Amino acid sequence: MTSVDFYFNAADKLQVTCRLAGKALASGKRLMIYAPHADTALQIDRLLWTWPATGFVPHCRAEDALAAQTPVLICAESATPVQCDILLNLGQETPPAFERYERLLEVVARDDGDRRAARERYRYYRERGYRIADHDLAGEKRGE
Repeated sequence: MTSVDFYFNAADKLQVTCRLAGKALASGKRLMIYAPHADTALQIDRLLWTWPATGFVPHCRAEDALAAQTPVLICAESATPVQCDILLNLGQETPPAFERYERLLEVVARDDGDRRAARERYRYYRERGYRIADHDLAGEKRGE
């Protein structure tokens, strides 16, 4: 069964996403970043080209010809043929087909709208018996 990790109180959701992508890469896991809004997908794509400042997280869109060889993918749709270990959700809804991944990562910003949507997703996972781990990022500085 998929394990779910919530990263609460993110000062910058996309910076946290970059950091988690780097951790997945370092651990040899393939990561799918689910970004259902085109502007969010574009922003995370641009950030991954420059993060970290002294390194690089290889990534591409899930529909790209190199997707099968790339460790970090960005997708806006649920139906992707590429096998990944971890799904990172940047949407406001429960991501489709999340149960086919080993882990689901949910990054939650500090604003009330994002928190409200996250509470609904949290409740959804808990009611269905998914194991949930909480990570409070409140004490972290922006960009760390």
